[in-house]
Amino acid sequence: MERATRYSKKREAILAAIQSTRCHPSAEWVYQRLKPDHPDLSLGTVYRNLALFQANGTIHSVGVIQGQERFDGDLSPHSHFICNCCGQVIDLPGVTPKAGQDRAVSRQYGLKVQHCELTFHGLCPDCIQQEPFDL
Repeated sequence: MERATRYSKKREAILAAIQSTRCHPSAEWVYQRLKPDHPDLSLGTVYRNLALFQANGTIHSVGVIQGQERFDGDLSPHSHFICNCCGQVIDLPGVTPKAGQDRAVSRQYGLKVQHCELTFHGLCPDCIQQEPFDL
C-alpha cells in the first residue's frame, strides 16, 4: 500500500523554487534560496523532497554537473546544453530525439527503452568569449 504524502509548506516551497527557475538548480541552491524564509529547513529535507518529486515525475534530474546533481522542473519535451567549462545548463526547446528513435533502439537491441534524453556538451557563449584565441 502506498503511503500518502502529507501537505507541507516546505515541500511546496521546494517544488515552487525548482519550477520557477530556468537555472537547473542543485539541492544546495534550493536550500540557500529558501533558508531565509524557512529557518528550520534542513538540507536533508531538501534532498528527501527532491527524491520524492523525481519518483513521482514532478521534476527530473539533468545529471551530476561539477559534482552536484541538477534538477529541471520543466517537463515539456526539450534537450539541454551543458557547458564543460562553467557548468551552465541551457534549455534547448524544440530539440528532441528523432520521433520513433526509442522504438527503433528497442527493436534493434532487444531493449525496452522507457526514456530518452538528448544532451549536448561544449562551451557556452560566455566561456567562448573567455577562451584564448586559437591560431
